[in-house]
Amino acid sequence: MRLLVTGGSGFIGANFVRDQLALHSDRSVVNLDALTYAGNPANLADLATDPRYLFVRGDIRDAALVGQLMEEVDAVVHFAAESHVDRSIADPGAFVSTNVMGTFTLLEAARRAGVDRFVHVSTDEVYGSIKEGAFRETDPLRPSSPYSASKAGSDLLALAYHTTHNLPVMVTRCSNNYGPYQFPEKLIPLFVTNLLEGRKVPIYGSGTNVREWIYVLDHCRAVDFVLGRGTPGEVYNIGSGVEKTNLEITDALLALLGKDASSVEHVGDRKGHDFRYAIDCSKLRSLGWAPAFTFEEALAATVDWYRTNTAWWQPLKARS
Repeated sequence: MRLLVTGGSGFIGANFVRDQLALHSDRSVVNLDALTYAGNPANLADLATDPRYLFVRGDIRDAALVGQLMEEVDAVVHFAAESHVDRSIADPGAFVSTNVMGTFTLLEAARRAGVDRFVHVSTDEVYGSIKEGAFRETDPLRPSSPYSASKAGSDLLALAYHTTHNLPVMVTRCSNNYGPYQFPEKLIPLFVTNLLEGRKVPIYGSGTNVREWIYVLDHCRAVDFVLGRGTPGEVYNIGSGVEKTNLEITDALLALLGKDASSVEHVGDRKGHDFRYAIDCSKLRSLGWAPAFTFEEALAATVDWYRTNTAWWQPLKARS
């Protein structure tokens, strides 16, 4: 199988590309990435000589390029997206353009080329906040930020292409990821690298907002599972069941890095900050998928990765 992976130089995409080549000797990967601020060529630099890997620098909104690449692949895994909530509040237009129009360009090219499978990777944030229980795939979408609204729009567009054109689209919605190669603006890599530098970590508001956390490799394996066994037209939630407040995450990182509460500062809350995300993953689990890593071991491994890869993240923080 020859895969087109969009956004393969980003955090989750790079981990997915590596895992695909390691898991499947009969697969090759074309990585289409525009190398915006979060797309880092260093993430996959060691694969440059691998005959099963091809990097193409380009924009998912480039219909001519996307159309050409789509004719040469069997399946698509679509990670590419603008993904930071704070950035979406400051510049929502970029999120609508990339996440909605970019997805449209890919779907239209996939329809014309007749690809066998198309996995559209989304987020649990499209459901909005929930006080109790967990969202199921059939629940209505109530996004709260320009980011999550643009992802909800792209989800619906992808599913519409299945209904209208019978395009074999599957949508995945995952909880918060953490792990190697995550751009140091997100909570865990930001806090880890700040603490390694002897700087304080900023906690929004009270710090009691709750997220479900999943190790990036568990997410990658779930996407691989859906690619191989998912049913076109279906949505699959991907999560670990591990819910943590931002304070609990902070405390765990302080302990792993030998720091105390003096390294914490509370800052003003984010606009429209959802209080709690939680998703029901029983649909995917009933098909045979389950996370392989515990939160404790994966978080420790993540901290160790950032501790030993300062040459990777220090230039990114200096630039941003």
